[in-house]
Amino acid sequence: MKLSILDQAPIVKGKSAKDALEESVNLAQLGERLGYHRYWIAEHHDLNGLACPAPEVMLGAIGIKTTSIRIGAGAILLPHYKPYKVAETFNLLATLYPGRVDLGLGRSPGGSAEASVALSGNFLENVRNMPEAMDELLHFFHQDFNEDNLFSKIKPTPVPDILPVPWLLGTSGKSAVLAAEKGMNYAFGHFMSDQDVKPTISTYRQLMKENHPNKNPNIILAVNIYCAQSSEEAERLAYESFKWSVNKDSQLSKEQEDEFNELRNKMIIGNPTEVKATLYEFEQNYQVSEFMVLTNTPTYESRNKSYELLAEAILMEQ
Repeated sequence: MKLSILDQAPIVKGKSAKDALEESVNLAQLGERLGYHRYWIAEHHDLNGLACPAPEVMLGAIGIKTTSIRIGAGAILLPHYKPYKVAETFNLLATLYPGRVDLGLGRSPGGSAEASVALSGNFLENVRNMPEAMDELLHFFHQDFNEDNLFSKIKPTPVPDILPVPWLLGTSGKSAVLAAEKGMNYAFGHFMSDQDVKPTISTYRQLMKENHPNKNPNIILAVNIYCAQSSEEAERLAYESFKWSVNKDSQLSKEQEDEFNELRNKMIIGNPTEVKATLYEFEQNYQVSEFMVLTNTPTYESRNKSYELLAEAILMEQ
């Protein structure tokens, strides 16, 4: 089993955005020391409590502070950007940090409707055009446009010796189909999806086999984990983290309590033994060997401890 880290750069109580971004660098370094396979950082725009609108900038800072862990975006929200610019940016990162760079792609807005308009105008139209944008991006990476295509005359320089590895991030069967059509690796967001994992992943595997029989279907399952020395402490961390994200120091309303209880069903919460058992159960049920772990707790210390306990329970016993 491989474990990886998904970071949303949360701003916890009493801390600043600068603190959050510095802790993101620290988390990537910690993950590397503990044996995590990848570190990905997410893109959000003007969302209360999250500090990173530009994963590519943070990856430049994180790459220079690490040496072996794979680093990537989880995700670059492609409808906001031109494929050529994305290819240039990630080719540059892959040139700086050879053999370590992942490019996760997503189609969510990452913020409010107003932020989406400010970023890219007609976001919904851009989402409809995302399959074509993905094709264009992949052609830029592989430099295999038809000769009569205008873009065949340009390169997204610098062109690295080892290209970034593209992944499609999704939460539905629709994204699984798109990833398989394009022959891309697929990361499924278990923690933010209402869809059943098993049929979604089965769809991806089956279509990959049909469309790209020479490629191995690579799958990551992204999960929300709260791990602590005791089950009670893990439950407290999950509850307090949700409370801070929606209502800061105030008591939760009945509607918010209901929302937490619904989200609770998608979380993995417990002591190391309990969390380990759940992940191995997921591995067997879904035939997935890599889990990308999102952990937002009330303090950076408890977040780091959760990742440490998880690594001790799984990575250091393998």
